[in-house]
Amino acid sequence: MSYTAFLILILIVAIALILIVMVQNPKGGGLSSSFGGGGAQSLGGVQNTNNFLDRTTWTLAIAMFALILLANFAIPRDGDNNFELKNTLDGIETTTPVENTTPATNDSLK
Repeated sequence: MSYTAFLILILIVAIALILIVMVQNPKGGGLSSSFGGGGAQSLGGVQNTNNFLDRTTWTLAIAMFALILLANFAIPRDGDNNFELKNTLDGIETTTPVENTTPATNDSLK
């Protein structure tokens, strides 16, 4: 049950991270430029938006890393949870090789 919850949280964080990264534009033409008009730049509107996007990106990335690590510990590892491994060698006859007991002679080595 908790593993499914971790997977759902990881998907939500991944989608949010994708959206935040796509909003950013490294050349200054992303979301920060649309909010920063002529007077807003002197008030620091663009800088505040860039700081928010940077902090949000790092926070979501760290959260995803932590959720992935925690989900690893939540994986059900007992045999009762539909994760049964079936033996693929059932019904296959195995034989052991017969050892050669005759000593090697010089004629057979040529």
